[in-house]
Formats: sequence, C-alpha cells, structure tokens
Amino acid sequence: MNPHQIASKSAWTEARKRLLAKEKELTHLRDQLSEERRKLPWVRLEKEYSFEGENGKVTLGDLFAGRSQLVVYHFMFGPDSEAGCKSCSFWADNFNGIVVHLNHRDVSFAAISRGPLAKLGAFAKRLGWSFPWVSSLESDFNFDFGVSFTPEEIASGRVTYNFGEHKAYGSEMPGISVFAKGPDGAIFHTYSCYSRGLDMMNTAYHYLDLVPKGRDETGLSFSMEWLRYRDQYDK
Repeated sequence: MNPHQIASKSAWTEARKRLLAKEKELTHLRDQLSEERRKLPWVRLEKEYSFEGENGKVTLGDLFAGRSQLVVYHFMFGPDSEAGCKSCSFWADNFNGIVVHLNHRDVSFAAISRGPLAKLGAFAKRLGWSFPWVSSLESDFNFDFGVSFTPEEIASGRVTYNFGEHKAYGSEMPGISVFAKGPDGAIFHTYSCYSRGLDMMNTAYHYLDLVPKGRDETGLSFSMEWLRYRDQYDK
C-alpha cells in the first residue's frame, strides 16, 4: 500500500463531510437517472422465444412465473464452452440471495445462455448456484438482444454491441435486459444495458471501491486479470 496523507480526527471529519456532499449529489443524480430509465418507451415483442429449462421447454412468458416484471442476465456461456465466463461468474456470485427479494417486489429473475442445459446445470452445481438458468441454444434470443454474434459477424471483425459498432472479440458478450408483461400476456422490452452498464450490479466491486486500494487493477494486462472462479483461488 502506498504512503498516504495522515490527518487529525477533526481534519479527517471535515474532509469526509466535503466528500459526503458529493456522494449525496451523486445519489440524487442516480435517483433522477433511475426515474428517466423507468420512463423509457417500451417495445412490444412480436416473436415468441422458447428455452430449455430443467423441467423442459419454457417460453419467455413462463420465466415471469406469474409476476409482471422480469430481469434477464445474459450470461456468457457459448455452445462449445466447457465453463462459464469468469467475469459473468463474478457477477453471478451475487445472484442467489437476491432472487427471493426480487420476487417479493413483483420481479422474476433468470440467467440465459446459449450453452447446452446440461453444461449450464453442471457449472451451476459446481459453484453452488440455484438461481433460474435456461438455455437459448435453439433460440434467436441472444442474437436479437445483442449479446451473441454469428460467424459472419465475427469474420467481419465488427459487431453491434452496447448500441454501437465495436471490434469483434468473440461470439458472446454480457448484458442485462428487462421485460414487462401486460394483463393480456403481451411482453414488452423495457431496458437493456451492457459493458460498464453492468458495473452497478456487482456488489463485490462496490465494496472494493470503498477500500484504500480500490479495485487495485492498475498495472494488470487487463482490468480483471486477477479474477478466478471462486473455487479456484489459492487458499
């Protein structure tokens, strides 16, 4: 840890209060942004998507499980993958405990990947996950929501991701999409986020942002080079 300024308790308190004012400003701005997010127009889905779940075929509508809102995490686990993406796994370690809370606010949650269901189930069992996770292997879902890319798109070197054109890094990328269901069963796409838009969903990163070293990723060949599956860290 680098040397740091040392202050008296009173000087620290004054500095902390100045920072608190900025934190409150950020909180209020986030509240405003969240309100704008909720006011976005919706897009009615005309295509019916189906997936493979542990009890057989399920539709996107089934994933609502009787609720009016659905959050989907687009988990990077391709058809030929033997394990899930390490970064997505880092995010998924936050999911188990929150699902019941979301359910009690009229929200269902599911992860969706193109990997075969048997592989998804085995990986979930390995890491102790119990949240709903279905396979979209036979569906256009991941492609339609901008997180999976065709061989032709990859060969071109450019893909459309996060509402813009980017260099193609692979066939799968992460994201979150939100849906609402009307009383008549109609399903609407209300929101999606990708890339750094997922940041606020990772509890561990937010705790790291509180500590003196922060995320401590400066100097690594890429920001998450340090990351391991949670059962592979040295004890």
